[in-house]
Amino acid sequence: MNRPITTLFMLMSVDGKISTGATDEMDVDRDLPQIIGLKEGLHQYYEIEQTTDLWSFNTGRVQVKMGVNTSEMPEKTPVSFVLLDNHHLNEHGVRYFCARSRQFVLITTNQDHPAFHVQADNLHIIFQEELSLADALMILKERFGCERLTVQSGGTVNGLFLREKLFDFVDIVVAPVLIGGKNTATLIDGRSLQARDELDQLGILRLIEAAPLQDSYLRLRYQVVG
Repeated sequence: MNRPITTLFMLMSVDGKISTGATDEMDVDRDLPQIIGLKEGLHQYYEIEQTTDLWSFNTGRVQVKMGVNTSEMPEKTPVSFVLLDNHHLNEHGVRYFCARSRQFVLITTNQDHPAFHVQADNLHIIFQEELSLADALMILKERFGCERLTVQSGGTVNGLFLREKLFDFVDIVVAPVLIGGKNTATLIDGRSLQARDELDQLGILRLIEAAPLQDSYLRLRYQVVG
């Protein structure tokens, strides 16, 4: 394979939501720890997250929601981070990930991105005039030796991975909650299919594991087979 093996790893509600609401002020990482009936078992998701790949893909938007543009500089981790971002990260946010990452790879179509003003030995920029996740993944493997990549991006970018057939595995922790709301982000958002001749863009899954966790949480692991 000329790209990394990818795993979509996410926390979602029973109805497939990956946020608690439609605004950037609402977020499962901030909100679920405050809710009785959800906070008790949430630690299991973070414990499983610690076992995921040492290359992690996310987006600037998601990370800015978590506060990286203003956070104190973190300690170095063994994880290499890949972020897709055009305009959410500021220069501080870029330096944050340089400090945190073993290798930090930024994918952008913005030739004026603040990352171009940052000098760091572990900062690498993949500039594309037009976004191609497939090409970016090939570069990650060929240039940086990324063999396995965990994807934890938002629903829209997850949708791009799906439509381009770039997912190999899906690993989901289901929280015992219904969130609702048609504008609340789901596991897979983005472009909807318009006709039956597009059904080959579906992601067909084979169940590998269904494991009940404590406090009514559930882990579901699938291989993408079509």
